[in-house]
Amino acid sequence: MPHTGKVVYTAKTCTIGGREKGVSRSSDGRLDVRLSTPGSARIGTNPEQLFAAGWSACFESAIALAARNRKITLPADVAIDAEVDLNLADDGYFLRVRLNVSLPGVERELAQALVDEAHRICPYSKATRGNIDVAISLV
Repeated sequence: MPHTGKVVYTAKTCTIGGREKGVSRSSDGRLDVRLSTPGSARIGTNPEQLFAAGWSACFESAIALAARNRKITLPADVAIDAEVDLNLADDGYFLRVRLNVSLPGVERELAQALVDEAHRICPYSKATRGNIDVAISLV
């Protein structure tokens, strides 16, 4: 289903060499990373780590938005540990994700409501909904 709306930001990157011996650079020069395959001795990160970092950062912002909408102040030490599995099956590679959310000092029922709302509004959650297995846990 196509969405229309105001473009807030467009990320532009150029990747050369793929995950094995590649580099990825953003058009504004703020991102300049070497790429490597998971488990490789080569210096560099891999797409799964970048995906985990992006999703967890976006998800934390979505939790903050959900809290602001409820006029709730979150603790400063909110943390999200993201785990992205690269899996291989007979039909090829696929991803599986776990987001482990820590909202210290927030009552569990309220924390769960914030996490549920964040999962509804987070752009990464929306983009992957129905495409990959996602488990979100309060820790």
